[in-house]
Amino acid sequence: MITQIRKDRGRRSETFNRRDEVVEPRLTSTSILRPGINPDMINLPSNCIDESAVRSSFVSLGTTVHDVMACINANSQRIALVVDEENRLISTLTDGDIRRAILDGVTTDSRVEEVQAHKSASGAAKPVTAPIDSDPQRLFEIMSERSIRQIPLTDRDGRVVGLVSLEDLIPQDIQSVRAVIMAGGFGKRLMPLTANTPKPMLPVGDRPLMEHTIEQLNYAGIRDVKISTHYMAEQIVQHFQDGSDFGVNVSYVNEDTPMGTAGALSLMEATDVPMLVMNGDILSGVDYRSIVSFHSEHNANMTICVRKYEMEVPYGVVECTGANVERIAEKPRLTFFVNAGIYLLGPEVHALIPKGERSDMPDLVQSAIAKGYKVVSFPIVEHWLDIGQHADYQAAQEVVKQKGSDS
Repeated sequence: MITQIRKDRGRRSETFNRRDEVVEPRLTSTSILRPGINPDMINLPSNCIDESAVRSSFVSLGTTVHDVMACINANSQRIALVVDEENRLISTLTDGDIRRAILDGVTTDSRVEEVQAHKSASGAAKPVTAPIDSDPQRLFEIMSERSIRQIPLTDRDGRVVGLVSLEDLIPQDIQSVRAVIMAGGFGKRLMPLTANTPKPMLPVGDRPLMEHTIEQLNYAGIRDVKISTHYMAEQIVQHFQDGSDFGVNVSYVNEDTPMGTAGALSLMEATDVPMLVMNGDILSGVDYRSIVSFHSEHNANMTICVRKYEMEVPYGVVECTGANVERIAEKPRLTFFVNAGIYLLGPEVHALIPKGERSDMPDLVQSAIAKGYKVVSFPIVEHWLDIGQHADYQAAQEVVKQKGSDS
């Protein structure tokens, strides 16, 4: 059963019904608001109670995970509402819910019921709804109390007729995240293409590879971008300059000698905001907001993006205990999660990088784990290419060409 917030117009407090139990929540005050947030600034936009708009978030039982993700990506609220034939709420699913299920074996061809079952088994709380005429400040307080970002709004018959998110109540973006693009590599495996052009500046479609990445950062609301350079740095600086032509603020750190995939980060000043670090030769359709939300949901110190990789062993694999054969599997398919070259680091992890020394990301990951920090994995199910070889470069051209024909 769904948790329902019921308003008692004669009182300042509200009650939550969970099954047959009635719980009086603690009274809240403006002390739960983030610093600088005036409660008078909290308003409910009209689009939150637009029934036709909220329907874009609806999915039904039997929908595939692929289609649920498409629904989440297509609507501004970043959530899917699983409803019955009368539009009564069954469950809510976020991008993070789906990716956690994928890490446990759910695929994009699975049905929404499998994600619901995974979410329930993990101990997730029942979804919260509120009446359509709820006070905006109270909605904000409930989000703070329950650590949720969206609340479906219902009419007197329990049908979902609206949807409000934290961003609706307090418009914001994620400019407090700094992006770092590692663009100093030589691109030797792509010779002769990289003889006179650094790999991030190779054309993919009608523009350089790294311009696709910066466009995605801008779309996600990430404006602070640092680029680490070494090989043919002047071409990168000349193209992007201060970033104003691309809607972001770009600054540069040049490696006099290659310092590895993490070493260049030690050349950057300390910051009190998370750092989204990515290799400059990656082309992916992932929405960076999803990574930031996932990192926050897990209270992580470091998030590593991963990609599912499958390989078929071309032989029968014999499993033995000593000399005894336990079983034989004919040409099994093995599944792994591989490093996708995108990371989100908390300031405390950035502080672990040795100053002025060569170091690589796997070293930093192990240091964070040894320190007891929480390191989590974020599965990328969108298109993803590590453009390290000529075949990858050709595949990137096809991805961009297909994306253009679909738009």
